[in-house]
Amino acid sequence: MSGGLRSTGVVAHAPSRLVRGLILGVVGLVFVVPVLAMVEFTLRRGLVGGYDLHRWTELFQGGLTGEYKPVLVALGNSVGLALGTVAIMLLLLVPTMLLVHIRFPRLRRTLEIICILPISIPAIVLVVGLAPVFSVVARLVGSGVWTLALAYGITVLPFAYRAIQANLDGVDVRTLSEAARTLGAGWGSVLLRVLVPNLRRGILAGAFIAVAVVLGEFTIASLLNRVNLQTALVVVSKDDPYTAVILSLIALLVAFALLMAIGRLGAPRRTRTRRAVTASSPQTATPNPTGDRP
Repeated sequence: MSGGLRSTGVVAHAPSRLVRGLILGVVGLVFVVPVLAMVEFTLRRGLVGGYDLHRWTELFQGGLTGEYKPVLVALGNSVGLALGTVAIMLLLLVPTMLLVHIRFPRLRRTLEIICILPISIPAIVLVVGLAPVFSVVARLVGSGVWTLALAYGITVLPFAYRAIQANLDGVDVRTLSEAARTLGAGWGSVLLRVLVPNLRRGILAGAFIAVAVVLGEFTIASLLNRVNLQTALVVVSKDDPYTAVILSLIALLVAFALLMAIGRLGAPRRTRTRRAVTASSPQTATPNPTGDRP
């Protein structure tokens, strides 16, 4: 057995603290090194040599207006598309998976194939197939950028399906739903008060992946002539690569804050649970000065 693995303990063959630290360190470097390289690139003074903050100050002194204002608009478009894609996933994919899992288990394989299929289709082929659909959509409801959420809902389908299905396999949703129905709950209460809380981790993981995919998507928006963050950054980089990198760092911070907000909304309330456990624990009870048990 490898020396870096534990043979005893609560979890068998769990990696040691050193191995976990090394893994987290390597993964952290993969993310941190490109960000530090971007920051270093924006601080260069060109042929003069050295570093300063003049590019950052010039950008913020202008208030991100004028020629860079479309980037802010594009950032708002991408955030709106991310939220719309998550809404499509929650309103269509989750109820469909629960319905198939509870009522039509024979269709699980078919649903899996349908949901995984988009990952095997190149983006250019997907755009060619979606173009006639979007032309009809444009005639009916307009050609706003929000229509891209329909295409992004298909793009994130394989990732969201896998994340939710992994959680769904570990929960006996049929027994939970039958128990709730036996106690008189309607299907709405069963879905919102019983099943969704038990699938919170999978739904949250699917939402994370959906937001990450939408904020980094370029091909579909570019080929369908829609403006999102990535297409706007490409336009800016042709004139000023330094400003494009600065705006990319700002967009990265916004995406990180958005993912943290989603994580906070979906995280369990540990403080309240910990207080309840502490209050009910016999070790926290006030000791009896006489030594007798209460």
